[in-house]
Amino acid sequence: QAKLVESGGGSAQPGGSLRLSCGGSVTFFSVYGAGWHRQAPGKQREWVASILSSGFATYDDAVKGRFTISRDNAENTVYLQMTDLKPEDTAVYYCNLWGRGDDLWGQGIQVTVSS
Repeated sequence: QAKLVESGGGSAQPGGSLRLSCGGSVTFFSVYGAGWHRQAPGKQREWVASILSSGFATYDDAVKGRFTISRDNAENTVYLQMTDLKPEDTAVYYCNLWGRGDDLWGQGIQVTVSS
């Protein structure tokens, strides 16, 4: 069964950076769309960014200009580079992969931004 595994989370100070990675054990990874979502304590899960198989990327306004989503199809990996982190970015981040009839989710990884 296909599986997604996130890594790279942890703690950062305001203004700092972190890079999340998501590895997918799927065939034909390059045809999948990929995205990141997050869920803060007491809030609903929200979309953060997506990248299509074409490489076209879109972002929520809250992270636009600070976060960058990218993919390495040779490594079956999606990245989320997060810069200028703010305390409100604190959340569990989830990787999502869709396509070929699949809708896959990672287990989530904690990102905490505090001074």
